[in-house]
Amino acid sequence: MLALSVAAVLAVFLLYVSIAGGRTAQVKPSQLAGHTENVNLVGRVVGQARGTGYSKPGLRFKVGDIKGSATVPVVYHGSVPDQFKTGRDVVVSGRYANGVFVAKRDSLVTKCPSKYSPKKA
Repeated sequence: MLALSVAAVLAVFLLYVSIAGGRTAQVKPSQLAGHTENVNLVGRVVGQARGTGYSKPGLRFKVGDIKGSATVPVVYHGSVPDQFKTGRDVVVSGRYANGVFVAKRDSLVTKCPSKYSPKKA
């Protein structure tokens, strides 16, 4: 009986998270101003990255709009994907504060541009 009760509570929790609390806004650098909550920043790495993910100052780089010119500095701590480099499309989760996007630990994901490009006829 206890197992059934725990399963029911878990099911209600999962339903709540999937409907109400499981969504995080995805924004590009040009849309970031005014967002104070956690968001997923989507864009392209521009310029040279400095530092390392496991150093105290962290990895510092800029993310720009994929189509556009807006950029935002990012500070990130954690493991860095092998495919991370200038020109790569990325998604990173965190908060925008004082003109800098402060990423959550281990939230950096790279996207392969060719995987998302339309196939040539």
